[in-house]
This record gives sequence, C-alpha cells and structure tokens, in this order.
Amino acid sequence: MNNVLEALQGDFKLFLQAMWSQLDLPEPTKAQYAIADYLQHGPKRLQIQAFRGVGKSWITGAFVLWVLFNNPEKKIMIISASKERADNMSIFLQKLIIETPWLSHLRPKSDDARWSRISFDVNCSPHQAPSVKSVGITGQLTGSRADLMILDDIEVPGNSMTEMMRSKLLQLCTEAESILTPKDDSRIMYLGTPQTTFTVYKKLAERNYRPLVWPARVPRKMANYEGVIAPQLQADIDNGAQPWDVTDPDRFQDDDLLEREASMGRSNFMLQFMLDTSLSDAEKFPLKNSDLIVTSVNPTDAPDNIIWCSDPQNCIKELPTVGLPGDYFYSPMQLQGEWGPYSDSICSVDPSGRGSDETVAAYISQRNGVMYLHEMRAYSDGYSDNTLLDILRGCKKYGTKTLLIESNFGDGIVAELFRKHLQQTKQAIHIEETRANVRKEDRIIDTLEPVLNQHRLVVDKKVVEWDYASNPDTAPEKRLEYMLFYQMSRMCREKGAVRHDDRIDALAQGVKYFTDILSISAQQQIIDRKREEWNDLITNWEDDRDCFASHLVFNLNMEQRNKSRGNDKNGVSTWV
Repeated sequence: MNNVLEALQGDFKLFLQAMWSQLDLPEPTKAQYAIADYLQHGPKRLQIQAFRGVGKSWITGAFVLWVLFNNPEKKIMIISASKERADNMSIFLQKLIIETPWLSHLRPKSDDARWSRISFDVNCSPHQAPSVKSVGITGQLTGSRADLMILDDIEVPGNSMTEMMRSKLLQLCTEAESILTPKDDSRIMYLGTPQTTFTVYKKLAERNYRPLVWPARVPRKMANYEGVIAPQLQADIDNGAQPWDVTDPDRFQDDDLLEREASMGRSNFMLQFMLDTSLSDAEKFPLKNSDLIVTSVNPTDAPDNIIWCSDPQNCIKELPTVGLPGDYFYSPMQLQGEWGPYSDSICSVDPSGRGSDETVAAYISQRNGVMYLHEMRAYSDGYSDNTLLDILRGCKKYGTKTLLIESNFGDGIVAELFRKHLQQTKQAIHIEETRANVRKEDRIIDTLEPVLNQHRLVVDKKVVEWDYASNPDTAPEKRLEYMLFYQMSRMCREKGAVRHDDRIDALAQGVKYFTDILSISAQQQIIDRKREEWNDLITNWEDDRDCFASHLVFNLNMEQRNKSRGNDKNGVSTWV
C-alpha cells in the first residue's frame, strides 16, 4: 500500500487515473494526460489553453488535491470569473476529500478547522490562511497569501466584450501576482479558453506566463500558434497526423466537431475549439469603428459638411466599444457651413423568419454625400404585423421617402405585407425591392469600406447605446454576435465570418442605395450650391439694388430672399 501511495505522490498522471476511477469516469484521454504532465512539470508561471469540453477544470481540481496529498501545509487559492464558479470548485474538492478513502488523511481533525465553500482546511498546522480558498476575480484578493494560485476560466464573455473590460481584467490579473508567496516552489497557473480574438491570455503570454495550446483539431496553419502547440500534439503531427484530424478522438468525434462548428459559427469555433487568435490580424477586418463619426444626429437637418478627426480629444471613451482593441469611436472635429434638410431619407429593412435571426430596420438620411444613421431597430418575431407597423412608425418619425427591402427572403412577400399596411396607415412611401447576387461578405465590405475610409457615415450616439444594451436576456456570448458594431469590426471576406449579420447587412443595404444614386461628392455639392447662391445674388442685384442691400444687412439666405421676392403684373421681379 505504501508503494502505491508513493507512486501516486510521485506522478500526477497516476493520481489522475486513480481519481477518475474513484469518480467512475473513463480513463483519462491522451490530451488530459498531457495537460496533467504540464501541470506537474511546467514552469513557475504557465498557461493552459485547451478546447472546450476537454475537462481542464476537473483536471485542475485533481491537481489541487495532489498538491495537498504531497504536502498538506500548502496554501492554495482558486480564482474564477465568478464567485459561484470558484465556490463550486471548492465544494467539488471537499466532496472528493470526504468520499475518497486514500485521501482520508487530509480530512481536518480539529473542530476549529474551516470547512465552508469559501475556504476550508485540511489536516495541517494552524495557520492564518486556509488550505484552499475560492474567490471570484472581482472579489477581495488583497490581504491573502498563497503558494499555488489557479486562475480557472477567468475570461468569459461577460467580462471581456469590450476593450475597457479586457483592460480591467488584465489589471486584476496583475494584482493576483502580489498574492503569491515568495518561495521557490510557488506557482501561478492560468487555465482557460479565449473568448475574443484579443484575449487577455495573449497579454499574459507577453508577461512570461508560458502557454501551451491543445486545439480540438490539428491546425491547418501551424504558424498561427507561434510555437505554443502542446508537445504531445506536435509529436502526433511529426508521426503523421494530418491537418484537421481530431486531436482527441476519445473526447470528440469528427461529426460532433462539424456540428459544433456549424452551430457556433467559424470565428467562435476557431477561438473556443481551435484556440486560434490569429484572426486579430487587422488586415482581415477592414471595417473600423474608428472610421465612423459618432455624434447626436438631428432627425431633419444636417450641416453642409462634417469633419472627422482621430485626435485623442475626439475619442469617445464613455461609449461601450465591442470592436477590436484600440478601435474607439470618434466625435466630429468640426461642423462646416449652414444647416439644411436632408436630401433623402430611407428605411433599409433586412427581413427574417422566426428564428435566431433578426428582422432589422435601419433609418438613414443623406445630405451632401454624407450618410446619417438615425436609428436601428431589431425584432426577433420575424415579419409580424406588430413589427411591420413599428417599422412604419419609425418611417414617419424620420420622414422616410423610400422603404428598401431585401427580396431574397420570402420572394417579395414582405414587400406586399408592407404595401397592405401602408394603405391602412395612409403613408406615401415608395417601396423598392433589392436582390443580392453577390456573396454577402464581399457585398458588405465593398459597400461600407470606401464610405468608412472617407468618413462619410455618421452614427447617432443613441444607436451605439441601443446596440450594446440590446438583447439583455441573451447570454453574453450570444449578445455580442447580434451587435452591429461587433459584426462590423469582425466582418471579413471569409464565408461565414460573422454568424449573425442582420444589422450590418441592413446598414450596408441602405448605404449602397445612396452610393448608387450619388455621383457627386459632398464638397462638389457645396460648390454647386454656393455657385447657385452667387448667381441668385447677381440676379437680385440687377433687379433691385436697394432692396438687395437691405437683405444683405439682414443676412438673409437664398431661401429667405426667394420668399421675400415678388413679381409685378408684368412678371418683373420686385422686392418686398
């Protein structure tokens, strides 16, 4: 028996096998054994990034017990994204200590010993710090000390959606470093799965937290992993494993992974199952939130021109950003010229059936070649009467002259339903149907990229706020996928780049309507209007110089002058 215990103490893989047997689980898989080996023999500061469902949290829990099995005097802290998750780990460990016969020596002998989900002691010398303490990443970390710190899945969609969130999370990770005891055998371990292409785990790697990565398939592009592929997987590749082969068939079969990729979308699958964060390559994502002009948009009028500037003082830090790191929104540097009514206002509708997709309406106006996004509305009930009527109420609010509807969906039935409601509401709105015959990703990028590069798209601040707050009852990882500015920043030319693209598609459709009919730049339109005004001034000077001078004194514009002008019985212009 002593030989068995010594063997368990010396090899965590054997300990893991014994623990799995105690839990009536199948023998650990090849990937699980490899993770166990890295936990035992890895450096002082390490990261383990492994595909969803590999069981890394369970393996880590077993590792905590193995550390205490070898030395009950060790102090361990478990940090997770939430206090509840950390507590669940603590409860799991307590249950194993109680129910596993060969861990009986770890059960506390004193009635004064701590034994709660927050913290508990094993059979050890009295100490201020508990043997195991669980805490959420946002909880009280200061004042604690630990010989081993395990940060398990600290990055989740709810705390990593925005650049500000990720910065805060990284700061909390920095604070965790101060808790570690200054001993040669003290260690910090991060375990998790990237949630964004700009995961904090990449930042931690820059801070000497050595990562190893276990993707669910053999990567097609090994260069994307920058030499952090797990040695066990690299050995499989050297022995003939082919790109896209399943790396742990005992855990997931090929069909299962195909189904998951189809349901999650390619980008999420590449993150959570392939651990590939190379999608952060900015060249792949040409649509930048920073190229937008974000300000309050008047529902009826706009200036002659609006000037974009990326000066830091124009950066709008208070607005939530779900774009790529550093991709902030900017307010205009200057509004130029006089204000006047929009040349045209439309409502662009991307219809959908009842399901996970949204029916989206984007209300867009144009003046002098600059497009203004007033509002965006999204509905999850397909094209119900309530949805269509609400869209028409928005049309009335913004003086919409044209209703632009994608006819690819429903073969024109949505347009007919709108016509019925227009008759009932007595609204004079022209319905124009569009049919896309170009691949969606290419069409969206080809439409929006040149407009954004020229900074000719102005977005109302309220759109940004609404977009971020939309779908509040949806899980955080799902909410992101529905957000307009998330879709915009992640759109690339790869098929299926964005799982949900209804909002960005409605916007692109509306912008294309204006770019197709506009053949003149904002500056040229201003020049033409000024030339028209100058010609009017000359005509007025010739008609009645005294009254013309009076109107200059009163600083009347061309419209006001025309209203004051009259004609005598012979048709000759007079001034009133």
